[in-house]
Amino acid sequence: MALAMSMSMAAGWAAGAPAPKGATPDLQGVWTLGTYTPLERPKDLTSLALTPAEAEAYEAPRRALHGMPPSKADEPGQAETEQAERGDGLARVRGEIRSSWVVDPSDGQIPFTREARLRLGLDKPRVGRPMNNPEDAPATDRCVGNLAGGVPMIGGPDANLVELVQTSDAVAILTEKYHDVRIVSLKGRSPYAGVSPGPLGSSVGHWEGDALVVETSGFPDRDFVRQFNLVVSGQTTVTERFTRLGKSELLYEFKVSDPSLYTRPWSGEMTLHPAKGRIYEYACHEGNYWMRSMLQAARLSETAPNTNHRKD
Repeated sequence: MALAMSMSMAAGWAAGAPAPKGATPDLQGVWTLGTYTPLERPKDLTSLALTPAEAEAYEAPRRALHGMPPSKADEPGQAETEQAERGDGLARVRGEIRSSWVVDPSDGQIPFTREARLRLGLDKPRVGRPMNNPEDAPATDRCVGNLAGGVPMIGGPDANLVELVQTSDAVAILTEKYHDVRIVSLKGRSPYAGVSPGPLGSSVGHWEGDALVVETSGFPDRDFVRQFNLVVSGQTTVTERFTRLGKSELLYEFKVSDPSLYTRPWSGEMTLHPAKGRIYEYACHEGNYWMRSMLQAARLSETAPNTNHRKD
């Protein structure tokens, strides 16, 4: 009943006008994070804002695969067999065509410390990164957390839908994948404060004018690899801002700080748009079956160092 009511309110807002002046902004709705724009700037793009010609050159080879690049010659065609959902092209944010979510530093790269890069194996090929235990695998591969559902929220190849439902006391953020619900308390104290840290952390929010500002900390006290170059730890703090720009646009901004991982705070932003449909169940169970094989393969690679692994 509550879910039906929240969806009804979201649908009514999406078709209506912005909140009256002085009223609490209504962020409710089912939104999509889907975009061809990656978290960090690709090496072949040199600036944050692209020209239409640069954007077309990047988008054209990806359209047939809904935003994913074609498989390389030695790959088994994974990109061609999966159903990506990365929107209709590169993101348009603040009137610019964007090459990355990261806006600071200006090079569009996450500023990992040298120690963190070594510890996490970030300079190794993906197939050569540590696989000593299940926790070494990204959270998405283990079906325990996805990019859209964590903090900060990041778009991925699929499952990019989030639903925001708000009351006077809290804002709930439901994600399509793995059924994560993040509760942002508006009463000054997270309901999770004092309990064992979880991958979503503890979030407390407040209103600054038309923006919902959310402060999140309390992540697991170790490196928690959400997906390759997106990592949080017990020292991570994230500040997010949600600003309703109109009935079909929600500006999402975030800043990440963690001296154990990064040389300096870094920040990003993205524009969210209403989803074309509702959220349905996403059932993931690869993590139940492939983990043993991955760990076994890692042990075999250690005893056969000359095995011809792909090096990308």
